[in-house]
Amino acid sequence: MTFQPYPFEKLSDLLAPIVPSSDYAPLSLTIGEPQFETPSFIQKALCNAAPQLRFYPKTAGETALREAMVEFVSRRFGVELLPQQLIPTFGTREVLFNFPQFYLYDKTAPKMAYTNPFYQIYEGAAIASRAQVLHINLTKERHFKPEVDEAALASCHLVILNFPNNPTGSTLTLDELGAWVKLALKHDFVLLNDECYSEIYTQNPPPSLLEAALHVGNSDFKNVLVINSISKRSSAPGLRSGFIAGDAQILSAYGRYRTYIGAASPLPLQYAAASAWRDDVHVEEARAVYRANAALAEEILGVTPSEATFYVWLEVDDALAFTCKLYERYNVKVLPGAFLGRECEGVNPGEGFVRIALVESEANTREALLRIRECLNER
Repeated sequence: MTFQPYPFEKLSDLLAPIVPSSDYAPLSLTIGEPQFETPSFIQKALCNAAPQLRFYPKTAGETALREAMVEFVSRRFGVELLPQQLIPTFGTREVLFNFPQFYLYDKTAPKMAYTNPFYQIYEGAAIASRAQVLHINLTKERHFKPEVDEAALASCHLVILNFPNNPTGSTLTLDELGAWVKLALKHDFVLLNDECYSEIYTQNPPPSLLEAALHVGNSDFKNVLVINSISKRSSAPGLRSGFIAGDAQILSAYGRYRTYIGAASPLPLQYAAASAWRDDVHVEEARAVYRANAALAEEILGVTPSEATFYVWLEVDDALAFTCKLYERYNVKVLPGAFLGRECEGVNPGEGFVRIALVESEANTREALLRIRECLNER
């Protein structure tokens, strides 16, 4: 199998020949990793559960964690899940990589589709599954919403959406998600929405695909799955706590498959994660920080804040040249959008954009954005 270098590896190669200005302290707004302390109550729960290291964890997850996740879905989305409709996972990256391999294994000429630009694990999973890929371009002209090509989708076995979207920050309405659910039922493909940014929003909480399934009368979530994680909402990516939820028939077989891959979360991490999933106060506090950072981006760069995620998808003339100049003259790193996309029908929808992750403190964010503005204003 041959995989492309990860976007951050490409960025390192791009910037390797450049010596950044020593007039500025280095600032990096490249990776979607919250640069804040994990809340103390989560850390305390982890420490208190440390004696549980002497036990093997269950692949299916501890009852306390499963219940906390089901309660989160109920509080946040108003969806009441049955126990068999959710599986705790070791974060969501592993699910995004191994679920396509599980689901597409016995498909003849497997085909999967996903939004473009994208989280590169989608592509890796397609390669590992030997699947033909259909890119669903997200363009400025369509406000970074996916265009439906029903004829092409009809031959897909698995479609991965990512809304709220990384990197564009776009969201879909309940009706728009519902239309995708109808397509999944009509053409019998599995529709999976990566909802890891569902809790980072500026005003209105974005809907879940699970809500959309109920909205269009798919009460059993047939062909519908979502994944979610506490990495962003709780500033705790190191806990590796996520879940996959939806179609119980698919999850039953997938759960059996998971017993073979050794992705069970250690018990102390499970109990700490359960405390995080049950609490919403710390999430609102984090949202307030991201909301303030988005307001700074609007004030300093004149951009309209996205409705969700903590990214700015900034349009520039030449993204690669701008990334190099910003690093060389102002010691700030951003990520060229082309590294997050692939050429489709002669167009890479990431070209002409850079992704800025507003994951730093307000002071660092302000400083970085001011430097970016200076770079943009240079002639």
